[in-house]
Amino acid sequence: MNKRFFLVSIGAAGLLPTLNAAAATTIVRQPGLLTVSGAIGKGNRGAFDPALDQMMNKHGVRFDKAHEFDAPALRRLPSVTIKPTLEYDAKKHTLQGPLLVTVLEAAGVAPGSKVQLGMRAVDGYNVKISLADACAYRMVVATQIDGRPLALGGLGPQWALYDADTVAAFKDKPLNERFALCPWGLYHIDVQVT
Repeated sequence: MNKRFFLVSIGAAGLLPTLNAAAATTIVRQPGLLTVSGAIGKGNRGAFDPALDQMMNKHGVRFDKAHEFDAPALRRLPSVTIKPTLEYDAKKHTLQGPLLVTVLEAAGVAPGSKVQLGMRAVDGYNVKISLADACAYRMVVATQIDGRPLALGGLGPQWALYDADTVAAFKDKPLNERFALCPWGLYHIDVQVT
């Protein structure tokens, strides 16, 4: 056996655990799907960039810091399931995703904070709701419907909603009046201290 080959092989084998450990801790980021800005923690992305944040620019969204979630980051959060009757087809659907309060906590918003949330959809629809109401309604940032990811061009990639069939404030309203606070195509949440 070639002594030099043997020594190089042993040396390389000794490095493999180190290389594998480094590869395992490397996080490959996917495109950001949801940005939370305003009264948050330190954030994980920089300030609004008018050249690169084109949709935000068109919608008048501005921030100095933000927390951005990609699909894996949202999937890592504890998920809940709701089964509301939807206004679009008057049928019950199974929606899954983290509670809105869980997403906000991951962005550095303390539970029980006296804040107002501006939730903006890709079509520009913007609703305001207090964190207290979002908690009381158990709002979910749904990422799946009926076991499939919510699609961009459909109701996704995220939809902030509650189970209107069970929430006292909405269950007795006509179906087409239950979801005004529920933007589908949600991509930005602005957190403002009240």
